Parts: sequence; structure tokens; C-alpha cells
Amino acid sequence: MVCTIFANSMLKFVDVILPLPLYAAFTYSLTPEQAMEVQVGCRVVVPFGKKKQYTALVKRVHDQPPEGYEVKEVLMVLDARPLLLPAQFRLWEWLADYYLCTPGDVFKAALPSGLKLESETVVELNPDFEAKEQLSSREAAVFAALERQSEQSVTALEKETGLKNLLAVVKQLLDKDAIFVKEELRRTYKPKTETRVRLTPDASNEHRLHIFFDELQRRAPKQLDLLMHYLQLSGCLNGTAREVTKSELLQRSGASAAVFNGLVERGVFCVYQQEVGRLQKVSRTLQPLNPLNEHQQRAYDEIFASFQNKQVCLLQGVTASGKTEIYIHLIQQAIDSGKQVLYLLPEIALTTQITERLQRVFGSRLGIYHSKFPDAERVEIWQKQLSDNDYDIILGVRSSVFLPFQRLGLVIVDEEHENTYKQQDPAPRYHARNAAIVLASMYGAKTLLGTATPSVESYFNATTGKYGLVELKERYKEIRLPEIIPVDIKELQRTKRMNGPFSPLLLQYVREALEQKEQVILFQNRRGFAPMLECHTCGWVPKCVNCDVSLTYHKGLGQLTCHYCGYTTSLPRTCPACEGSDLRHQGFGTERIEDDIKQLFPEARVARMDLDTTRTRAAYERIISDFEQAKTDILIGTQMVSKGLDFDHVSVVGILNADTMLNFPDFRAYERAFQLMAQVAGRAGRKQKQGRVVLQTKSIGHPIIKQVIANNFEEMVNSQLAERQLFRYPPYYRLVYVYLKHRNETLLELMAQTMAAKLHAVFGNRVLGSDKPSVARIQTLFIRKLIVKIESNASFSQARALLQQVQKEMVADDRFKSLLVYYDVDPL
Repeated sequence: MVCTIFANSMLKFVDVILPLPLYAAFTYSLTPEQAMEVQVGCRVVVPFGKKKQYTALVKRVHDQPPEGYEVKEVLMVLDARPLLLPAQFRLWEWLADYYLCTPGDVFKAALPSGLKLESETVVELNPDFEAKEQLSSREAAVFAALERQSEQSVTALEKETGLKNLLAVVKQLLDKDAIFVKEELRRTYKPKTETRVRLTPDASNEHRLHIFFDELQRRAPKQLDLLMHYLQLSGCLNGTAREVTKSELLQRSGASAAVFNGLVERGVFCVYQQEVGRLQKVSRTLQPLNPLNEHQQRAYDEIFASFQNKQVCLLQGVTASGKTEIYIHLIQQAIDSGKQVLYLLPEIALTTQITERLQRVFGSRLGIYHSKFPDAERVEIWQKQLSDNDYDIILGVRSSVFLPFQRLGLVIVDEEHENTYKQQDPAPRYHARNAAIVLASMYGAKTLLGTATPSVESYFNATTGKYGLVELKERYKEIRLPEIIPVDIKELQRTKRMNGPFSPLLLQYVREALEQKEQVILFQNRRGFAPMLECHTCGWVPKCVNCDVSLTYHKGLGQLTCHYCGYTTSLPRTCPACEGSDLRHQGFGTERIEDDIKQLFPEARVARMDLDTTRTRAAYERIISDFEQAKTDILIGTQMVSKGLDFDHVSVVGILNADTMLNFPDFRAYERAFQLMAQVAGRAGRKQKQGRVVLQTKSIGHPIIKQVIANNFEEMVNSQLAERQLFRYPPYYRLVYVYLKHRNETLLELMAQTMAAKLHAVFGNRVLGSDKPSVARIQTLFIRKLIVKIESNASFSQARALLQQVQKEMVADDRFKSLLVYYDVDPL
């Protein structure tokens, strides 16, 4: 008994976070060897449940055995050094706590999938694999199973081979390039290698090399030619030796692989694999910083002064005022002080333009991180950030807040008002702007929020003294703000003078711009060809089978698509309700606008920029590059075109229908409409010419339309603040949306009423609902929504605890065990 107690006291244990929606950490035991190498922040492979294995993160190492259950062992330690830094753990804890989700939710969102491995991961055979050494018996068994069926999950492989704990074997085969691991249709990370060639030790001897020369001259002149090319490329005979890749050698010499293999067999060449980074090497002559003009310099000095006593500063600068140049000077100051900079952008499309500008000044000190990069590249950036040779500047979208930083000094959140900074689904439903501010505070770093149209909350924080406020009201080189011309399309439609979605004035301005070799942007915030298909005889509209929404017609794909769940179906020839054939497209999406413009201006070069045309990183870059280089005359787009893109030759911008933004059922609709229209308008009129913006609307007298025309941001904010204070909305109150989901609508209604009653008992009249949201069924799950309003000066942590207590009470009821509850804190 004494021996057992002593043995237990010598054991080490780890508490780990699993990539699952679980609140608790789980404890596992370590072998003595594992205990020597494991550290907080390392990844380990652990069993969970009866048959599954997961990559988990070590949160704590200790010697206290858990009580009440038999502890399982860690199967494998994956890292020699921590993958997560202490500040990242603190950020994870804050995100899980504030946004009412689990640490596992944050884990899944934060790490690139190449750093996660689990038993449901699908393994695929590498058809080009050639074994350089004998596989172990376990490796050979897995390889043989994959030869029989080339794609299987790790769980299926365990069943077929009869072997347990295969994640370690999978990792070994992955390291040998024998297999690929696919997770969510992406290959898990493995280091990129290239085949290089060198002389064997025997051939490196000058005497032996001459013998090889003589032999090859007589018997294999092609091999001799290849050897001579190698000696020339490598410089090994003149003392300036460099490594040579197999592909480079074959390309330069024109030799075949068979000739090359002949030299390997003769013992002249040996080949080896060298790990090479996927990250782009930037080698260019760096340019000095552009001097700031007097307005920019004043703003720079005011920001610097604000940082002396404020952690956060809001820079409100009109479009084309040169905010990016100020950012570059602030970045230079930060890295001169030995600090790192995180530069956040709301949209991947923006990184294309900003990357070019930053690389001209900072070169290889800049790293770019976003989801359009291959997963393997994101893994390498993560690992580089943990090295001694980390990037000084990271440019990226919202997921960049999860990267490791060792000396963060400045965070820049550009276009801080954009709603794309808010993660919607899945959890964590975090706002990257707020997460960045918290991250910066953990490092003692400063945060700069920049935009022409601040969010109401940020502007309120700046004007009430919580943040610093710096204003930049002059455009760069005194370029005038564009002329905004409202067009009443209600009257034009009544008199039948509209040409589809285009007013005569807009078409006239587009024609003039094209004649003068200038460019045009047309903004329509709806993708697809037509938002709706309708039978003109009986009114039938095709609906999604999984969601309560109509299907959108995509002409290029020839199908109807649900933008919520991805369901698709072919376009019907006749109405299934009345068998009529008069099916009409209702409304205009970007695809239909593109079609109509090509018919009206057949000589114009037209491009479209929306989610459908920018699925890949290369697609983004091509569309923007072509428009920058004037290879495109007219760019049609959704809100992507509004986000800070800078084009020199745009003279006309058309906002095709402002009413779709104004009439959205949301308390932020007017704020968003103002921001979108002002930002889109800001794309017009650069470089010594005032631009024109044609704003088409049926609500010509609407206050927001007048405020956009006058560029009166303060009037818009003041009216919105007055309304929000009256009706208890942010920034005076915090909002939490509580969503309930279930497949059974009747049971869901009972659940929603029960939970609403419990929340009313705790929060009183701060609770609204339950109600059906505008889309009340998504992916076959019915939805109910409750809104909780909490005073901004009340204890939010106490409110979160009460919400979670009510949820526990609900799930404790046997009727509601299958209830799915989630929260959206500070929703957008």
C-alpha cells in the first residue's frame, strides 16, 4: 500500500484542452519519459471516449491524481517546445469566458488544421511514395490497408488492421510522405521538401572523379554531360560550392531522369531531401518612407501623444486622406523600438493591395496570414512566430489575433467598423477588433482603430474619453470628396424610364467615363443572378428543403442555390405547382448586373467581385490587379468593393439600390447603410479629379440619404445614439442573443417558452422573446431567439454566470437534453 502511494506521488499528470465543445479540462497521466519532455502549451495525443483519439493542448502539468475515475495515459507528445505562449492562453480564456463558449471552441478556431489530428481525420495514400527504408510492421499494415482502399478515417483503419492507437503511426507515415492527411478537405501539414543532389564521398575524391570521367566518356556520354553540368552549377571544383536541386540540374542540362538515375547507380551522385519553407521569399530593393504631408504629420503626432495616456486611439480620416501612410510611419517607429506589429484588415481582398505597399518598405519583415493561404503555409507562419527569426509585422484578417507574438507593441485595426471582423458561425463568435484590444492590453501594447466611418460604439468610446480621438478631415493632395447625385428611381420606374436596374443618368455617366478611358464601379449588395425565381401564373417560389429561405438563381452554374446551407437544385423548366412555364427572375444580383452591363456596353471589359468569383487567393489578386492596371473598365461587386481599396482611375461609382440596406430589420441598419454608401462613394475621385457617385433610391427624402450626400457623419451618429439610448441598445446596453435549435418545432417552442420564463425570472424586463428570427430554420434545425439587454455599467460576468446557470437548469430537464443552445455576445 505504501509503495502504491509513493508510486502515485511520483507520477506526473497533465490537464488538457480538447478540440471539442467542452467546458472542462481533462486529466491524463504521463510516462516518466513523457514527463521529462512535456511543457505547458505542447500538443499531446490522447484517447477520449471508447475509441477516439484527439490532439489536445497541455494547459497544466502537475502531480495531483484525479479522484473518482481511472486516469488514461497520454499516447504521444507531439512538440519539443510549446506551441502556445502564455499570453495566448490568457486570450483563449478571455474569449471563452466573454463570448460564452468553451475553450475547445476557441482551440478549433485558433489553430490551423495542420496542427490538429484526430481519429476522424481521413487518411489518403500517396500514389507517388517510394520507400527509402523498410516500414515497421505497424506502418506496413496501415499502408497495405490504404492500398486496398486509398482513403479511410483513422478509426476505420484501426478496425481493418486490428491495431490500436494509430495516430502515432499516422504521424510517422506522414513524416515519410507515405500518406496525406485530409481534414475538412485540406491536407494536414507536413514540411515541404525538395530533392537535392551532391557527389558521393567516393566521387568527391579528385583521383576517383577522373576515373569516373574516363569511364563515362567511353560508355555514357550523356551521363558525363550531366556530371559536367552539375560541377558547373555546384562550383565544387573552384571552392564556391552551393547546393543543387535535382529539378534545377535536369532543367539546365536537358537530361532525362533515366540518365540521372544512372549516375546514382554508378555511385557518382547521391540524393537527399532538404526541408524548404513554403513562405514567400521577398527579395527587393526597399524604398524609404514617403514623407507625411502637414495634415498627416499632425495626425501622427496626435496619435503618438494620445498613446501616452490611452491604450486605444481612434483615427477618423476621410476616404483618400492617406491613413495607410500614417500606419506605415507608426509601424516603422514600433519595429525601430524592437516591437512587433499586428495589422488587421476586414477582408482578404484588401491584403493584396496593402501587401504590395508594405513590402516596398519592410520587405521580408512582413508576414501575411489568412484563410485563402494553404494550410501548410499557415502552419509555417505559426511556427516562424515561435522562432528566434519571427516576423516584425503580421498582416492578416481576424484569425491573425490567434497567432503567437513574442514582443507585440502595436495593433492596427483598419476599417474598424466592418462587420466582417465579427465571427458568426461556428463558435467562438468573437469580434476581432475587441479581441485585438484585449490582446494588446495583455502585452502592454497600443491599439489604433482607423476608418472614415467609425462604428457608433467606437465613436462613443472616443468622444466619452475611453479612447483617444484623432481626426483627419483633408484628403491627400487636396483631392475633393466625390459629388453624390441622388436619383429617384421610384418616379423613373413609374414612368418606365429605367433600363433594368440602371437609371438614364447612371448610364450616361458610365458612357462618358468609358469614352474618357476612366473606370467605373457598380455596387449591388446581393450576389447571384436573381435573388428569387417566381411563377408568374400562381406565385410559386422555389424554397430550400433545409432552410426557410427562397433559393437564389446562379446563371453561371445553371442552378438554384441556398446561401445558408449550400443546397442546390437544377432550374425547373415548368412550375411544379401549376405546371405553367412562365417562370420569371425577380430582383437583380451581381451576376445579372454583369450580364446587363455587357449587353449595354459590349466594348467594355467587365469584371465581377463577389463571393462566387473570389473563392481562391489567386482569384482575388487577379481581379484587383487587372482593375489597378486598367485591364478592366467596369467592376461590379458586393460590399467587398467598399472596403478601403484604392484605385486611381475610378471616376464614376453607381449605388444601384440604397433601399435594400435601409430597409433591413436591424437596429444597426441605418448605421451600416451610411457606412457602406460612404465607403463605396469614397472609391470615386482620386488623383486630381472629383468623382461622381450616382445614388439610386426610392427613398429620396430619407435622413440617411441626406446625411450621406452631405457626408455628415456626426449628425448620423447623434441621431442613432439618441434612438439607442431611448430603446436600450448599444453602446448604452450590452446585447446577448440566445439561440435555441432543435429538429422538432413543437418541442422547440416549449423549450423556448420555458427558457424565456426562467430568464424573465432572473433578468426581468431586460429579456425580449422568444421569437422566430427572420430565417427560422437552417440546415433542418428550427430556431428560436431571445434577446437579453444588460446595462453597460452592470456586471457582465455576473450576467454571463446567470445565463449559464439557466442553461444548466434547462439541460437537466430530461425533455430538453437534446436542446442546442448557443450565445451571440455583442451581435452584429
